[in-house]
Amino acid sequence: MPQVPQTFDALAVRTWCSLALEALGRAREEIDAINVYPVADGDTGTNLYLTMESAATAVEAVFAGYDEAGRHPALADAARAMAHGALLGARGNSGTILAQLLRGMAQRLDGAGVDGRELRLALRRAADLAREAVAHPVEGTVLSVASAAADAAEAVEGDCAAVALAAYEGARVALAATPGQLAALRRAGVVDAGGRGLVAVLGALAETLTGQAPVRIVEDAPAVFEGGCAEPGPAFEVIYLLEAEDAAVARLRERLDGLGDSLVVVGGDGLWNVHVHVDDAGAAVEAGVEAGRPYRIRITHFGTGRPDRERAQRAVVAVVPGEGLAALCEGAGATTVLARAGEPPASGELVDAVRRAHAREVVLLPNDPELRHTAAAAAEQARAEGVRVALIPTRSAVQGIAALAVHQPERRFDEDVVAMTSAAGATRYAEVAVAERQSWTMAGICQAGDVLGLIEGDVAVIGADVAETAEGVLARMLSAGGELVTLVVGAGVPGGLVARLEAYVRESYLAVDTVVHDGGAQGPLLLVGVE
Repeated sequence: MPQVPQTFDALAVRTWCSLALEALGRAREEIDAINVYPVADGDTGTNLYLTMESAATAVEAVFAGYDEAGRHPALADAARAMAHGALLGARGNSGTILAQLLRGMAQRLDGAGVDGRELRLALRRAADLAREAVAHPVEGTVLSVASAAADAAEAVEGDCAAVALAAYEGARVALAATPGQLAALRRAGVVDAGGRGLVAVLGALAETLTGQAPVRIVEDAPAVFEGGCAEPGPAFEVIYLLEAEDAAVARLRERLDGLGDSLVVVGGDGLWNVHVHVDDAGAAVEAGVEAGRPYRIRITHFGTGRPDRERAQRAVVAVVPGEGLAALCEGAGATTVLARAGEPPASGELVDAVRRAHAREVVLLPNDPELRHTAAAAAEQARAEGVRVALIPTRSAVQGIAALAVHQPERRFDEDVVAMTSAAGATRYAEVAVAERQSWTMAGICQAGDVLGLIEGDVAVIGADVAETAEGVLARMLSAGGELVTLVVGAGVPGGLVARLEAYVRESYLAVDTVVHDGGAQGPLLLVGVE
């Protein structure tokens, strides 16, 4: 049980995120089952969970930057981290709206502490901002539940605990009324799935500020949807993060509104999360390119969101640092999860990838030592859902490539896992990167801008030139022997580097072969593997 804060401060934000994540985890399957609007794709609970997980992870990262002597970040810093994390990790229509609700809260949680009045204002700001983000607000949805929660909070005079309880109760009443407001819900005999998720989040807020869990939600409406009640709609869901100016985003809203429906654009200060349902997914992405720089693009076909096809016997799920490696691994048959610098995937994203792989047996390659516990948690959750999962503790993408190269799905599962584990373990790995700041390393003190050669995670070479540093790394690694060098080259490497390194290996180590892969614009500068 997380520590209960005495006031609404940074610790309260941390506790709220933790409890909200737990609540959404308990309710995820129920919420998925009653998801009928705007599209009956059965993923609202999962999307809310993944969005909240991203928010909670961002808050934990802020706390990790402080020492263990009782120091905590400021309330505003924790609240901003919560909102930013949700924005980056927002999934689906419901998750995008939740991110905007948390953004609205964060805009008011900017003082040293918060009293009942400030919390009332924060809840109102959250409801208003979320409604503004939706191109065509519909009553009977999460927007109605958020507005009702803010209305109930404004009717109460008291401290934060009293306001949070009032908001929770107001949201519960509004949730029960949603079938009478929206025909799709009434026909299916369910309450709104997004609203149900928001009630869970507000229940966690009340628990944070009172120390007591509110009464568990038991709906009168059945929590099972058999299908057949959804209205026909666009074929694709398109989501992407967008770096763009406000004026360009205003034009983008108009363009996307003409292309489809369920349009939600949230964010600000140059970073936005765009969600829309369209028939022409390419046009929606092109509109983002015209507005700014879209990235982390996700396109989902509603006809395949919950596949009825027969499960494959075996699949590989791999975390990859960059689009180039994603294309390489997907070409080899793997389902990939993209990890960019400073944006490690959450366990929910790995579980989602396992589900997308749609196989009875899955080999999971985290390709990063920092993802060890995240991947283990994802594997446990997938096993609980009936999937046989083997986690191979790959520490670099080059180890993952080596494992994938020997993968043979026709072998017995245990034999395949042993062969892949052996190939990964026999691959030594290194990375060439540029130092961002001065720091102490195993090789001495480095300055910002120095080129670092990291072997097995430790700095072994400090240089001023990428090519010379890479040659130094290769010399150290090949001194212990090797038959194959794998180079994964990022877009930022100097011209002629690959040819120089291939020539170095060919001339210095006659029996060693070299293979080169494109890491892409978002990938690391240079990864090296030696087998």
